[in-house]
Amino acid sequence: MTVVHGQCDPRFSRVREVFGRHFAEGEELGAAFTVFLDGEPVVDLWGGVADRHSGRPWERGTPALTYSCTKAVTATAALLLAERGLLDVTAPVADVWPEFARHGKERITVEHLFTHQAGLPTIETPVPPEEFEDQAAIADRLAGQAPIWEPGTAHGYHALTYGFLLGEVIRRVSGKSPGEFVAAEIAEPLGLELWFGAPEEVAARAARLSAGRRQGPAEAGAAPAGAAADAVPRVSAAAELPGRGNPVEEMSRAVLDRDSLMNRALGNPPIHRLQGGANHPVILRSGWPAIGVVATARGLAGFYRDLVAGRILRPETLEDALRRRVTGPDRVLIIDSSFGLGYMRPALTFLTPSKGAETAFGHTGLGGFLGLGDVEHGLGMGYTMNKMADAVSGSLRAYRLAEAVYGSI
Repeated sequence: MTVVHGQCDPRFSRVREVFGRHFAEGEELGAAFTVFLDGEPVVDLWGGVADRHSGRPWERGTPALTYSCTKAVTATAALLLAERGLLDVTAPVADVWPEFARHGKERITVEHLFTHQAGLPTIETPVPPEEFEDQAAIADRLAGQAPIWEPGTAHGYHALTYGFLLGEVIRRVSGKSPGEFVAAEIAEPLGLELWFGAPEEVAARAARLSAGRRQGPAEAGAAPAGAAADAVPRVSAAAELPGRGNPVEEMSRAVLDRDSLMNRALGNPPIHRLQGGANHPVILRSGWPAIGVVATARGLAGFYRDLVAGRILRPETLEDALRRRVTGPDRVLIIDSSFGLGYMRPALTFLTPSKGAETAFGHTGLGGFLGLGDVEHGLGMGYTMNKMADAVSGSLRAYRLAEAVYGSI
């Protein structure tokens, strides 16, 4: 039986029960969950193994590649530039990236990038592995493409391209890569265990991601082999819920269709071409701005703690960023998604307990990772693990933990 380590405020004993039950029922290999309430740590739990092959235990400081939880960090970096008057969110991307103004993209705004409305969810030319660490080169591929739909008329999850697009904007404005900017302006000043591209020492002790049972081609390259959208397992978790109707069935069909827009969005750059997929050192150190953050649960939760407390962005900046810009059917994920400026808002792709249905924000990560903040309730949460959820059957682990938290306050 797996021993659960760490501390839990007595008020949150239900959280510890849920966390332990996931291990007892075989849903976890290794995992950690941290919660801050009004800036104070009330849950800090971990257990299991960080590497199922070696048996290396999951420790308090075990980091993990958090996949698309990264998108919220990238969004925050861009918002910080906007807050400083260095970036106009409503202006065309081409104002800071002139080469982008080709093939009908002249009027795409930075806000379109934040909200997945740019019509560029796929990279149409194969990205070779030798280019994986050259984010500017990948961004240039996108600059040479035409949008799939008229920008601003629909939204569709830009699973990987979100990061290369918004990351290039950050680089053009700040002169630093997104990882360098986040380290200098957010992670290091606040002492967060969060790395946008892991140093060698951090990568060496990172949890090794293990794939669960997979069904169909959508996850043929999934972690640890490398599909990159957080929303597939979170969306498919909704398939476990009754009464969702045809959109979930359509989404499930898209998962199984190699040529679907969903799979095209997830599969390039093809992480599965690297030995070990997302566990490969190239992925851990590259710091892709859509999926590259390596963090402990405490570091991820601390990021949201500091956002909620106004230590990263001014409260009015965050409030505006949380205003829902798009809500409804997602052109890539098919079922409903909802976004502010880069942050997920509660929807089928971001399942949230009813108490947080209007106040929670954050981002999920492939396989079940979760970063969540809630200003009204003073919450910051981070959930990391290494047993990746199945893309079709999904996982409700993060939802159950969040439900236990909200039920305890």
